[in-house]
Amino acid sequence: MADLTRPPALSPALPTRAELRRAAPAAVSAVAMAVMVAVCASLQPDVLTVPGLSLVLSATVPLVIAAQAQMTLMSVGDIDLGIGAFVGLVTVIAATSLVSSPVTGALILLGLVAAYTVLGVLVHLRRVPSLIATLGASFVWMGLGLSVLPTPGGTTPAWLAAFGAWQPAGFPAPLLPILLVAALVYLLACRSGAGVRMRALGSNPVALQRAGLSPLAARAVAYTVTGALGVLSGLVLASQTGGGDVSSASSYTLMTVAAVILGGGSFRGGAAVPWGVAIGGVTLGLVSVVLSLLDVPTALQSAVQGVIVLAVLAGRVVVGKVLR
Repeated sequence: MADLTRPPALSPALPTRAELRRAAPAAVSAVAMAVMVAVCASLQPDVLTVPGLSLVLSATVPLVIAAQAQMTLMSVGDIDLGIGAFVGLVTVIAATSLVSSPVTGALILLGLVAAYTVLGVLVHLRRVPSLIATLGASFVWMGLGLSVLPTPGGTTPAWLAAFGAWQPAGFPAPLLPILLVAALVYLLACRSGAGVRMRALGSNPVALQRAGLSPLAARAVAYTVTGALGVLSGLVLASQTGGGDVSSASSYTLMTVAAVILGGGSFRGGAAVPWGVAIGGVTLGLVSVVLSLLDVPTALQSAVQGVIVLAVLAGRVVVGKVLR
């Protein structure tokens, strides 16, 4: 029999201050993203149509996927300074080997993922700072890409080109890969044992080792996932450009780091926020669209983009202090 003397419990429970603090960065980025969409719509009303949203969001898809790759490494406390060159190398392979010999091209892409795994093992065993290791690897990726395709060109496979041109009725096509990849990374990084070990490696590697778990395996998994996501980002980028260019994603290196921080990630490791990173990546992509619609000179776009990113980060800091 129910105890009528007890007051009824409040349901649903209100979010705690800690939960609000964790969600604040993604919320600030979401507000910034909404502002960008509103500005785009005010400058070009067709942006709010399905074709308009597809056009605006298409360029953000490979960036968001690359940002998920960056977040995976940052969750273990590492930073990848070679992700931009790696994505560019994948576009070269997609426009050459994947066309002339699909089996060979697929094996090369698998080999690139394996190379990332080896890189993670070397970082761990040799205690090489990830910044140095990934920066050195970036020159390797760049050199390989230039040796295969010295100048931008080539053509992508028919199936990859068809994916890039896919436009379903009533639904912006770019949203599907953004949501799907974010959901998969969320399940891996936040809902699986491997994700728990990766975040533990970033936050408290000593405790991970004392629990009888292998820090080496956790780092190797993180680098493998990063390589796989980098390959996926390169394939999507190649599907949009229709060719290969090892320099096509050179800006991704710093933009992915910014997307992770905007989405609630941390340089210290231990945090995985796939949905926040997706919002941060889309926000950064929309900044470029807004600047183009405003006819801001190309020479000034990087500076203005940096100012906008700093403004969003400042908003995150203010909200964090209010919720502290």
